[in-house]
Amino acid sequence: MKLNGKKIAILIAPKGTEEPEFTKPKEAVEAAGATVIVVGIEAGTAKTVNSDLDAGGSYTVDKAAADVSAADFDGLVIPGGTVGADKLRADKAVVKFIHAFFEQGKPVGAICHGPWTLAEADVLDGRMVTSYHSIRTDLENAGAEWVDQEVVVDKGLVTSRKPDDLPAFCAKIVEEFAEGTHSEQARSA
Repeated sequence: MKLNGKKIAILIAPKGTEEPEFTKPKEAVEAAGATVIVVGIEAGTAKTVNSDLDAGGSYTVDKAAADVSAADFDGLVIPGGTVGADKLRADKAVVKFIHAFFEQGKPVGAICHGPWTLAEADVLDGRMVTSYHSIRTDLENAGAEWVDQEVVVDKGLVTSRKPDDLPAFCAKIVEEFAEGTHSEQARSA
């Protein structure tokens, strides 16, 4: 298994994270052998959504972002969901946690509205990314070059547009997590 011995964090908001963008990457990383820790604004339970409006499932949040360190992980997954991504980017501990992955050169995957958190963490300057089309301007204003592609890999940063892109996104995050740290990841931190 490619990720045996690796520990990966996946973010989730208290309510509003897009369910397939949370569950599919989590399953892919676990299937590749990694241990996944669910990190949120606070420990407890979080409720996901489907298509931003329909109720999803309830998931255990293992740790609060304020209580963990990027140094304890080998990679980070940031799911989307309009409301969920907005809640995550408004939390200072989450933003600090995300920024630390870039400082440490560790791989990060963000899908759909998840890259909004990257703009807030101020790690997009000079990076090539994709996302859900409605946040393109926000990402460009944060210094990113935005492209409309299924999956974009930029030296340790993996981004995708929407749930339809999950197969490509999941394959690339597993690949990047297996490669480990990318010294150029820190260039935008």
